[in-house]
Amino acid sequence: GAMCGSIALATRSGVRGLGRWVAIASMSFGVALIAFSFSRQFWLSAAILVGIGGAMMVQMASSNTLIQVMVPDALRGRVMALYSMMFMGMAPFGALFAGFIAGRIGAPTTVALGGTVSIVAGSVFALRLPQLRPVAVRLIVENQMVGGDPAEELVAHEPLTEGS
Repeated sequence: GAMCGSIALATRSGVRGLGRWVAIASMSFGVALIAFSFSRQFWLSAAILVGIGGAMMVQMASSNTLIQVMVPDALRGRVMALYSMMFMGMAPFGALFAGFIAGRIGAPTTVALGGTVSIVAGSVFALRLPQLRPVAVRLIVENQMVGGDPAEELVAHEPLTEGS
């Protein structure tokens, strides 16, 4: 699943639409986690894990790409260090919390709860995306990460307004 998600992203030529991919992948990840929590058949569970891996890879790689193209060159190393620290450094705390919850309500319910949180977070992101998009486009264009025609195409479809 992760390889398929990586290949799907590798076929893309630009960053246009990646925000939508992040939202869809987050929600798909949540749906697949909930399905996995109900599965009691090995092969069905294995098939669902393929979808989980694909959605997770698309969400993580798309988010990482968007962060890198929006951050100025002078700050990119610092921002990516903070991003990596939060991503990798917080995982043990999340695992500890999930283990604590699983001990109280059971592993399948905890996995379903995690899926629900992922769906809610992806939905909130999707709802906020229209307000975030003009700022993201301006940052991308200002940082000249999308040069030439792709930048013009991006700006042509996403009008920049004063105060946004």
